[in-house]
Formats: sequence, structure tokens, C-alpha cells
Amino acid sequence: MQRWSLALGQQYTSLGSQPILCGSIPGLVPKQLRFCRNYIEIMPSVAEGVKLGIQECQHQFRGRRWNCTTIDDSLAIFGPVLDKATRESAFVHAIASAGVAFAVTRSCAEGTSTICGCDSHHKGPPGEGWKWGGCSEDADFGVLVSREFADARENRPDARSAMNRHNNEAGRTTILDHMHLKCKCHGLSGSCEVKTCWWAQPDFRAIGDYLKDKYDSASEMVVEKHRESRGWVETLRAKYALFKPPTERDLVYYENSPNFCEPNPETGSFGTRDRMCNVTSHGIDGCDLLCCGRGHNTRTEKRKEKCHCIFHWCCYVSCQECIRVYDVHTCK
Repeated sequence: MQRWSLALGQQYTSLGSQPILCGSIPGLVPKQLRFCRNYIEIMPSVAEGVKLGIQECQHQFRGRRWNCTTIDDSLAIFGPVLDKATRESAFVHAIASAGVAFAVTRSCAEGTSTICGCDSHHKGPPGEGWKWGGCSEDADFGVLVSREFADARENRPDARSAMNRHNNEAGRTTILDHMHLKCKCHGLSGSCEVKTCWWAQPDFRAIGDYLKDKYDSASEMVVEKHRESRGWVETLRAKYALFKPPTERDLVYYENSPNFCEPNPETGSFGTRDRMCNVTSHGIDGCDLLCCGRGHNTRTEKRKEKCHCIFHWCCYVSCQECIRVYDVHTCK
């Protein structure tokens, strides 16, 4: 079975606070083990990137039938859901690979590693009214680390490895595409007499939003077999010739997703019973679709909130505490 894993489950995302023993991390393939031992000081950033990808996945799918649920104490972080070559698998590979590239790049710019640092290769001449300064983030290095570590598992000549490599690269390319100039003004009272700028990554939420759009428009593929000198090799081809073929920035898949309505240990679906739904929405997060036509229950819930806040000169805010009653809707 082909279960997604960077071989760093949730139990290993605290690597930065403890000594790392590469041999104790289960699931590493030999190439990943060598990478870990050779570049052990950036492994905490790799683990942090996996965690970042999981958190973003759960945010992006919070209102979907499959909400990126993870399983504790399991090497296959997402259980059997990602055994299939589905859209969900495509998104997870892309966001996790992007997360690793992002976290390593950020860590290097913060000076936490001796083998990487700021980017001095892509500066070029300054623009009108500003000059180079600060620490430009070296996204090329972060992408290289993600490619070397994550793609080490995808070296088989089969369709699933081809799909995973493609989606991993699509995630990393998103980081490079979203690099932008970030500037800071200097001068009396913020007059911006001098402005220094550097290359920076976007907020990771922007990466998640972009890849979620790519999930919604992912390209369905078919598997083709070719005879080569090394034996049979599987490749992917767009299923529908009338549609525009996928680019390196698009996500690809070749198996249909389950509907995730009911619990199913084989597919890894937890179902949607007791999930909160939006009674006013006609989208996938609405009670009709999220609850798969089973209907929903409604209960009232009291919450303590700050209210009647007043700003006092100078400078603090005082608030009262109010009890507010909300309707909470959950799937039957």
C-alpha cells in the first residue's frame, strides 16, 4: 500500500526541543536516513514543515466531509485515506512538501542553521526609491531540501510515484511563485526617506488557499504502461483530451474519492455524524451536503464573551463579560 508519509508523524514534530536520533524515526527509507544523518541540524525544520502542512490541510478542509483528520501514534498520519490516488492524496502531498520548503526557508533566514542563511543570488539592482537590505529568504534552498527528502520515497517506476512527485513539485513551485518584495521604511516619524527591501515568502495561508483552489480544479489522469530498457514504466496522461492538459502547477490524480459520508475503516472515512454544519450555507459546509441528506440536530450553547468594551485614555481597554446563546447544528 502507498501511504503518504514524510516519515515524520505528529509525534516527531517536536524534534526541535530534543536530540535527534535518525535511526529512531520509523519509516525512513535509506535515502532519507542518509539525508537525516548528513543534515541533522535542519531536521527540526523539516518536522516543523510537516506539522505546518497538516495544520493548513485541516484549516482548508474544516468544512468538508473529509476534514484532514489525523491518527495519533500511526506512521500513516492520515490512515488509509491516502492509500488511493485521489484528490485528497494530491493535496496532502502538495501542502506537506510546500510546508517543508517553507519551514526550512524561514529557519535559514532566522539563522538557526550553519549550512544555510540569507539569499544573495536573486537581488539584482535596487528599484527607484528603495535599496536592498534585511535578509532575503532563500526559497531555492528550502525547495531543494523538500525535494531531496520528500521525493526520496518516490523512486519507483509506477503511476503512484509519478503522481506523488508531480504533486510534491506543484506544492514547492507555489512557494517560489509567491515570493515577493517586502519593504520597511526608515526616517523621522516614519517618513520613509529610506526604504529597504528583501525577498520574502508569503503567509503560509496564502499557499494553502492557492493549493486548495488547485485541489478543486485538479486534473484527472489515466495510467499508461511503457516498455523501457529498465522494464515496464507507468506514466500519467490527461483523461480528457478536450481539456487543457495539466501544467507543473496543477494537481493530478487518477482514482475517485469515497464520499466520506459514513464511517469506513477500509477507506479511512470517519463519516460526518456529529460534525458541526452551517445551517444557512448552500455549500459543502452546509447541513444539507455535509450531513449527506441525513438531517441535523440543533442545540443551544451558552458562551462567555467580552462585550461593551471601552477605550480609556491612555491606554487600555476595559470590557464587561456577557453570556450569549448560540444555536449549534450537528449532523445526524
